[in-house]
Amino acid sequence: MSLKLDTTFLSDYVSDDELKSMQEHVDAAAAKVINRSGAGSDFLGWYSLPDDYDRDEFIRIKAAAKRIRANTDIFIVIGIGGSYLGACAAIEFLKGSNYNLIEKNIPKIYFAGNSLSSSSMNDLLAMCKGKRVTLNVVSKSGTTTEPGIAFRILRRFVEEQYGGDEDKIRERIIVTTDKSRGALKTLANKKGYESFVVPDDIGGRFSVLSAVGLLPIAVAGCDIDAMMRGAADMKAKLSKSGCVFENDCYKYAALRNILYAKGKLLEIFVSFDPALSMVAEWWKQLFGESEGKDGKALFPISVIDTTDLHSLGQIIQQGRRIMFETFVDVKNETSDIDIPIDEENLDQLNYIAEKGYTMSYVNSVAAKATKTAHWAGGVPGITINLEDRSEHTFGGLVYFFELACAVSGYILGVNPFDQPGVEGYKSNMFALLGKTGEKYDTIRAKFDDKA
Repeated sequence: MSLKLDTTFLSDYVSDDELKSMQEHVDAAAAKVINRSGAGSDFLGWYSLPDDYDRDEFIRIKAAAKRIRANTDIFIVIGIGGSYLGACAAIEFLKGSNYNLIEKNIPKIYFAGNSLSSSSMNDLLAMCKGKRVTLNVVSKSGTTTEPGIAFRILRRFVEEQYGGDEDKIRERIIVTTDKSRGALKTLANKKGYESFVVPDDIGGRFSVLSAVGLLPIAVAGCDIDAMMRGAADMKAKLSKSGCVFENDCYKYAALRNILYAKGKLLEIFVSFDPALSMVAEWWKQLFGESEGKDGKALFPISVIDTTDLHSLGQIIQQGRRIMFETFVDVKNETSDIDIPIDEENLDQLNYIAEKGYTMSYVNSVAAKATKTAHWAGGVPGITINLEDRSEHTFGGLVYFFELACAVSGYILGVNPFDQPGVEGYKSNMFALLGKTGEKYDTIRAKFDDKA
């Protein structure tokens, strides 16, 4: 299989007896997922998705992606949180972080509606001038502020670009939203926009293998059939045994909770490949939003090494011992490059070049050196080894983390599928922007008292 857990750098921190003692907790948590008996069980659609996804919609996704690749220069995904992170993670994982500069046979793909930065929006609009632009707005409700504002602005751009021609505009806007209700679904029905479904039983951060993620991923020219097979294969593998010594997913969930109980407060996602930077962002939302409630949870952060060894490496090595690392390593690079010999050797690096070491080999040595140094310095490490950066591997990785997150959350004693704290800033923002209603009047009064 394309994923394997390595606990070499957990020695001296977690014993086999401690891991064994977690078995009953893992069994109880896993049963809540499998039997759909835990809190938030209405949002467990992702669990069976690799086997029972909508095949008809899947065909429509591939057809739409093919059409978009043929008639589009710039494809813009409008969404925030789970509405864009999974797709962005997949595309960068498969195509590399510089895919917009390198790829010639796919549209340039940009993500909007994930901030309220006017300068970023103006930059995007400037890039769109004179280009064939297609929008994919992703929102279950259609009323989320950030993507809502971005969609208004970008829809106006498209409408002006085509002089109000409704037929041409209709070809340039695709909606991914609720199946039957909501503001965006109402607009799609009224305007005749092609629409795809955000499943009722799958929350945003678990939605990457639904139409939410699959349409942009397919537009990027990725093999979504292989991706779904990867998820299905991972599901099958993880269903074979519930033993924490045999099931890597359950083992990871158990180890996280053991380390948390021992005073580790931060989990650092570490990769030595920049192509995993957005995977890390998706992972942070997945675990942060799922577990961070009731005053509990590991705080998920990420670094991309060796870059961040020259910024955060010092504090990881010698700062407070409240953290552990989860390394996600890729065994096979998509390409490699040799290191040339320099006759002057002013940088004193010929000792590397003369041995014939490639750049990827040096990177792997840096990873091993880092894990060893941090382990010796009091920072335990878990390693998730990936075979390659393929669609099959990505699908498996997504399913692995989703199941681990659900099990880990139930072990922790929280509902992994709600996010009540997200509403805090929204209510304040709506009140300060003048939204009407007794609730917002009360909030405004509190701000007025502080003025």
